[in-house]
Amino acid sequence: MKEKKEPTVWQGFKAFLMRGNVVDLAVAVVIGAAFTNIVNSVVKGVINPLVGAIGTKNLDSYSSCLKGPCVKTADGSVSHGVMILWGSVLGATLTFVITAAVVYFLMVLPMSKYLARVEARKKAREGTREIIEVTELEVLKEIRDALVSQRGSAHSRE
Repeated sequence: MKEKKEPTVWQGFKAFLMRGNVVDLAVAVVIGAAFTNIVNSVVKGVINPLVGAIGTKNLDSYSSCLKGPCVKTADGSVSHGVMILWGSVLGATLTFVITAAVVYFLMVLPMSKYLARVEARKKAREGTREIIEVTELEVLKEIRDALVSQRGSAHSRE
């Protein structure tokens, strides 16, 4: 009797890596990293200047002193007090919203429309196939009925 060998750790790891969803995830991470550069450029080149028309281009400079007096050093760190850097949060939120909007409108929405069209074509083909099958069935019934009527008329002549 042959004993079933347990897969080695290497074989298990190799099987894990070769699964479709792991490869898809790796591709998504690489594309996401490249896409981050695009979004950061849009924020730096478009959004920040629009915000700069109202205030300053650098959202990181917006802050409030929670517990004062707040004193900043030359390098921008706080030496006294408690500073709330709400401009940084606003910048990160804008980047997230822009990223989500671009992903949705340039990737998710077109892909879902494409998949809906493919599905509609598939259903239309299946519907046509069903109509053909029904039509073939009706023709076969007519042939059967014609043969039965021919037999009936042939038997009545005899």
